Amino acid sequence: MGKTVLKHLAIIMDGNGRWAKKRGLKRTKGHERGAETIREVTKCCAKHPTVETTTFYAFSTENWKRPKLEVEFLMKMLDKYLKDELITYQEHDIRFQAIGDLTAFSKALQKRIKETEELTKNNTSLTQILALNYGGRAEITHAVNTLIGEGKAHVTEEDISSALQTPYSDIDLLIRTSGEERVSNFLLWQLSYAELYFTATLWPDFTSKELREIITNFEQRNRRFGGI
Repeated sequence: MGKTVLKHLAIIMDGNGRWAKKRGLKRTKGHERGAETIREVTKCCAKHPTVETTTFYAFSTENWKRPKLEVEFLMKMLDKYLKDELITYQEHDIRFQAIGDLTAFSKALQKRIKETEELTKNNTSLTQILALNYGGRAEITHAVNTLIGEGKAHVTEEDISSALQTPYSDIDLLIRTSGEERVSNFLLWQLSYAELYFTATLWPDFTSKELREIITNFEQRNRRFGGI
């Protein structure tokens, strides 16, 4: 039996706040270090021979409940991250895309997101997707309402899949860091047959070395998709 092939990797990046607290630092320092980890992991995926898409859970619809100052910091950091990462995207032939309800963000941040998508749209080594103001239930609900608006009287699984914001391949592997073992409303439709891997490593401490070890573990799994 040959290796199981990883094409679409999804990651729930958890543990920034706990990483900072353990070191007596502000939570914002954990987020800053976590952004560096995104860069390292993305570059590693771009070099991998089979990975085509990597989707990161960057900001959920529930994250607005966090303290106002932390949310404001995250918005500024996202803008800076996209500005700084453009060089990385171009050097490593990475296409950037965002999913989620972007209308909740400032006009300036929306502009930065769209500009980054446009400037990287022809890159082909990897697609990096950031889920921003994203929720899996909201995505499915929006897809169904879109189909209803198009006059669909009967909806198939294929219809819903095509109407989602992420009409790419289903998720092959989901990694969640920090020891938590739940999917937290992330890519609920696309995770139907995904392999799950939970690591106790806090996201800022997660490395490309651990990622490669997890991928090796995944490649040895037998995915039956409900069959024998």
